[in-house]
Amino acid sequence: MLLFPVSLQDDGGTVLVTSPDFPELTTFGDDRDEALARAVDALEEAIAARISARQEIPEPSAGETRIALPTLTAVKALLYQAMCEQEIGKAELARRLGWHLPQVDRVLDVHHSSRLDRLDMALSAIGLQLEVRARDTGAEA
Repeated sequence: MLLFPVSLQDDGGTVLVTSPDFPELTTFGDDRDEALARAVDALEEAIAARISARQEIPEPSAGETRIALPTLTAVKALLYQAMCEQEIGKAELARRLGWHLPQVDRVLDVHHSSRLDRLDMALSAIGLQLEVRARDTGAEA
């Protein structure tokens, strides 16, 4: 799970949300809960834009208030980060997997509901293994 910090500020009757890790992320809500829900969508969009522009996705920094990426988006972000770190492009990943380039595009597209086994195959092709665990939601993050 990737947890990114956000800042919440009162903005004249609404709650403004920004993120130190994603300067482009700005959203709002009528109250704290709505603002945090919108922040998750905004974070997904920021990550999608960075993948599309071939920009870095930062490691989450520290912060008191943090939002979690949806699991599928988090796995796609981890795959993309690892590809960048290892200097593996989409064409090379496609070659390693025996896939067509559009299949790689879909596995990196945060708006596409990729199958988990496809992501697992892509991670394996770059020398990584996906680990999954469940924890008590009452436990500290």
